[in-house]
Amino acid sequence: MSRWLQAIFFILLVRPFLALVLGVNLRHAERLPESGPAILAANHNSHLDTLLLMSLFPLSQLHRVRPVAAADYFLKNRFIAWFALNIMHILPLARRPKPGVAPLAHIEEVLAQGDILILFPEGSRGEPEKRSELKSGIAHLMGHAPAVPVVPIYFHGLGKALPKGDWLPIPFFVDGFVGEALTWQGTRTETMQALEARFAELEQQGGHGAWE
Repeated sequence: MSRWLQAIFFILLVRPFLALVLGVNLRHAERLPESGPAILAANHNSHLDTLLLMSLFPLSQLHRVRPVAAADYFLKNRFIAWFALNIMHILPLARRPKPGVAPLAHIEEVLAQGDILILFPEGSRGEPEKRSELKSGIAHLMGHAPAVPVVPIYFHGLGKALPKGDWLPIPFFVDGFVGEALTWQGTRTETMQALEARFAELEQQGGHGAWE
């Protein structure tokens, strides 16, 4: 049932809304995974990040695209929790896990089932159009799933369309850059260095302004 509700939500609301507000120029869309397991790792500047990433996939696959989101924020009341779990199909992540609890176990499980995860390695939304330092949690997950490809994605312009703290979207052209996938590099340090390098390269491409 929730699968059909999600499809209706994206058909009637999300996709028309994004088409009205955003003009999206996506470079190297062919690098997006056609199936899982896979992880999309994107920069995080806007309320629209997750909706835009999910809208890149066909409706038939949408239920397999799972955003990883903070449990304390998205499960804080009954309505938000129902919407987050049944419409957005989030995977809640405890930012302060209880002692003895493996916080990534359920995430590793859905990867093993062939889902595509959406992760924001910066953590929370940063300042508009400024990339924050990547947190090492993604490397921990990659270490437990070393063969799963991680596809870096950088959006330039979403921080201006609907930045943190604002609720009224501003129509804006958005450039998206899909990087080449990478996997676990053998150590957490080497993995984070590789991810940082990929994001820095994509950020540089975005800074040149693909609409110019």
